[in-house]
Amino acid sequence: MAFFPKIPLGQVVEEMVNWIETNLGWLLDAITEFLGALLDLVESILLFFPVWAMVIIVAFIAYYVSRKFLLPILVALALLLVNNLELWDLAMQTLSLVLVATLLCIVIGLPLGILSSRNDSFNKGLSVILDFMQTMPSFVYLIPAVIFFGIGMVPGLIATVIFAMPPAIRLTNLGIRQVPTELTEVADSFGTTNGQKLSKVQLPVAMPTIMAGVNQTIMLSLSMAVIAAMIGAGGLGYLVLVGIQRVDIALGFEAGLGIVIIAIILDRITQNLGTGSNKTP
Repeated sequence: MAFFPKIPLGQVVEEMVNWIETNLGWLLDAITEFLGALLDLVESILLFFPVWAMVIIVAFIAYYVSRKFLLPILVALALLLVNNLELWDLAMQTLSLVLVATLLCIVIGLPLGILSSRNDSFNKGLSVILDFMQTMPSFVYLIPAVIFFGIGMVPGLIATVIFAMPPAIRLTNLGIRQVPTELTEVADSFGTTNGQKLSKVQLPVAMPTIMAGVNQTIMLSLSMAVIAAMIGAGGLGYLVLVGIQRVDIALGFEAGLGIVIIAIILDRITQNLGTGSNKTP
């Protein structure tokens, strides 16, 4: 038995949700239309190219960032395997979700990380929010996404962004804070502005750490593929979900393998971008 009357947190949240739906419904609809159009655009671009063309493009990107011949060969073979398993269209749908989610995480997370690195008070307050975002079970993110945006790709995208954004913010903040003070002092001695110091000194030096955050964001986005499929996100996650529901081992394994292949390819590409190996001859 509680010593005090129950705090009506549930009723308060319900009233807040009802107020948002009533007064900000136009904004939610605009966000849904914009993100839906962005997802459709990226997916249509990925599906516009024939399979062989996409394999060549991705393999070339892998070679460009690594300057090694083994990686693009393995990437090409892996993509051909996805096509052989008849998972290409669903794989491109999952890839479009991951790419858009990563883009949104960078657009939102990079400025927040920069601001956190320059303001300790803001960093402390934001850290509490990020801790909350990272410890909250991923399934919980589906509830507000469905309430505000319904069923489909858009709520899956929004839940993915919320779940995957913290590493982008934290590692951007960490990377800038780890820039040697000697470099910033030299930049100050030459009379650089804050913007010039950020763009010419701090961001380039912090780029490996920032790219590590992007890498983690991509991995977390892919880990949400199956969970987001529960609210209509589609893609390979949907096949995994169907395999679980039907206890279809073959279907679930093939779809899961497709997700793993996409994850490994994106991981290797972003890792090489972070190390800057593409700049070496």
